[in-house]
Amino acid sequence: MIWQKLGRVWAPDASVPWAKTHAHLPTPFRLDDRRIRVYFACLDENRFGRISFVDVAADDPTKVLYVSKDVALDIGALGAFDDCGAVPSCAIAFRGRLLLYYVGFQRAFRVPYMLFSGLATAGENASRFSRARVTPILDRTPEEPYSRGAPFVWTEGSQLRMWYWTCTEWTESRGLVHYNNVIRTATSQDGVDWKVDPGDCIAPTNDEYAVGRPWVIRSGAGYRMFYSVRSHSERYFIGVAESVDGVRWSRKDEESGIRRSESGWDSEMVCYPALIETNGRRFMFYNGNGHGATGFGCAECIED
Repeated sequence: MIWQKLGRVWAPDASVPWAKTHAHLPTPFRLDDRRIRVYFACLDENRFGRISFVDVAADDPTKVLYVSKDVALDIGALGAFDDCGAVPSCAIAFRGRLLLYYVGFQRAFRVPYMLFSGLATAGENASRFSRARVTPILDRTPEEPYSRGAPFVWTEGSQLRMWYWTCTEWTESRGLVHYNNVIRTATSQDGVDWKVDPGDCIAPTNDEYAVGRPWVIRSGAGYRMFYSVRSHSERYFIGVAESVDGVRWSRKDEESGIRRSESGWDSEMVCYPALIETNGRRFMFYNGNGHGATGFGCAECIED
């Protein structure tokens, strides 16, 4: 694939107290043929994260039509899994509701944070969400005890299909603590309770230690997944893999078609890809430097 970068779309201007910095994990949802709503998480002065959104033009996603001054999903209750923040991951329409899958985080002591996945729902206006429950829909299990985050979900036949990352262990290297993440898949009948396939879809190689934020599209008779890659020798980049069944994947990172720019807001890293198709065109929203500190941008697929 070849992507043509359209430029940076939006970054917070610190005009509201809950959005001082960052626009983490841009998550697009098509409102209609004219508008794409992009959810993201901003940080306040204490680095607590809240979800909000902007609406952009479907024919030119760099054109911002509306900037919400309100929070779409606030931090969780004191002591809850998301009491330090909520970060969007995927928004889908399902059984007359809009489902927002998100990552809730809590700060910790020996590791920087714990991350688990929650679910919130909204009505037709898609501007304010309520938690489906106060506990995670991807919580600790004996097989996955550390963190489970960034679910991508879609409808597949009569069920829902998810791809997400899970932390297999925390390790120390060069004076820093790192999570070690792989991507796995799961299925559900209701979007709340999930049955996990125990195998890894994508795992780190060489000096990589984490792969994450999967986003899957259909490609011919199979699937194509975009995801973020972290390593000890290189900052974030976007990889791609292909699969026939959605379970076993072949990495083809050199074919992702998008790389860091030579200068500017995404010159140090590109990460957290999220794709959307509208009016016969395919766009990718993504973060750049500082994991979203410089806002988010957009690219268009010009060759598949």
